[in-house]
Amino acid sequence: MPQAIKEAVAVFDTTETLEAAVFELETRGFDRAAFSLLASEAAVTQKLGHGYDLIKQVEDNPDVPRETFFSRVSQLEAEFLPAPGLAAIGMLMLFGVGGALPAIIAAGGGALIGAGLGRLIHQHNVTRIKEQLARGGLLLWVNVRNAEEEAKALEILRTHSAHDVHIHDVTG
Repeated sequence: MPQAIKEAVAVFDTTETLEAAVFELETRGFDRAAFSLLASEAAVTQKLGHGYDLIKQVEDNPDVPRETFFSRVSQLEAEFLPAPGLAAIGMLMLFGVGGALPAIIAAGGGALIGAGLGRLIHQHNVTRIKEQLARGGLLLWVNVRNAEEEAKALEILRTHSAHDVHIHDVTG
């Protein structure tokens, strides 16, 4: 028999209020793995076979694709750390193989690849945010395990100016 999973649902009008709510949820005992966001419009259309006009149309749909929540700091790390990381790997791998010049070339190539990956991640986040704001807001789901967590999550989400705040069941 499928187990019922409960989630708090909330829609935010800005990334700042969303991040503030998640920060408070984390500081009050919620695990980062409990948070998920609506995936891009393209991912939703591909998975469901149709688009949506308003966030409200997908907020309680258990089949809608989701993404992991990343704080602004995590997003910055994902956007900017691949370049030096790949450059360092290139240097380490090639320094002994062919001398300094191939290592520098490999490091530069790694840095360019990393910078390109960072730009793609940033553009994906910007596009997803713009799509959702144009349709009513930024959608956040928070897994809750019991009545105490339900009450705490609802209180925090409302405190941070979320709307359409409610609990729903998701069959797991």
